[in-house]
Amino acid sequence: MESPSPSPSPSPSRPSTQTPAAALREDCWSEDATHTLIEAWGDRYLDLNRGNLRQRHWQEVAAAVNARHATSKSFRSDIQCKNRIDTLKKKYKIEKAKATAACVSAWPFFASLDSLLGSSFPKPSTAAPRRNTPPWNLSTPIPVGPRTHKRPAPSPAVDSSFRRNFTAAAAEGGDGSDGPSKEEKEVEKIGYRELAQAIERFGEIYERVEGAKQKQMMELEKQRMQFTKDLECHRMQLLLETQVQLQKIKRARRQCQNGYS
Repeated sequence: MESPSPSPSPSPSRPSTQTPAAALREDCWSEDATHTLIEAWGDRYLDLNRGNLRQRHWQEVAAAVNARHATSKSFRSDIQCKNRIDTLKKKYKIEKAKATAACVSAWPFFASLDSLLGSSFPKPSTAAPRRNTPPWNLSTPIPVGPRTHKRPAPSPAVDSSFRRNFTAAAAEGGDGSDGPSKEEKEVEKIGYRELAQAIERFGEIYERVEGAKQKQMMELEKQRMQFTKDLECHRMQLLLETQVQLQKIKRARRQCQNGYS
């Protein structure tokens, strides 16, 4: 009589790695594993001329991390590696903003990330705004040499002639003959009106373009999230199918051993 086989334990153990507790364990990266991750990601990041890594690159990064630090409970996927790098980038940006020439960040991953992302996240300038000061010092008196001659006073005849000419010119210009005519004012109003209409049309076109751009970005983000979700579901399905096949093989092996015995 065939003895009852014990309930298979590996089958429920692997799917349980995707529970909320496992989501917390994804952030439990050791310092050595994080350094390995930065090194593997940085090599491919530089090879791509500081471009974004594709899925196959993230799979290579995950393989490099697992080759050094993987255990039965700390196997890293490509998605986990990408999420870890995104978290490190956010932390680096904060540390970069706080770092100064006299105080370097004590974060253990700052130096490695700064060599890779230093040009992408420039440190904001904390220098005081520069004032437009004159090149001279106003408090210092400007030396003035002794006057060698005095300015001659104008002749009374020349001064009175200048005053008469100036008064006559002012009287002639006060009649409004040199001012803009009515036609010129109308043309000026038409020009302003056309300029306002052109600005309004430009604003409408810009608003439509920005709306279309935002809509396209939202659609791309939805597609990316759906692709990530489908990829994760496919991975889970493969893991479950693999576990089922392993259980079938173990069950068949036990039956064969019991049959021979």
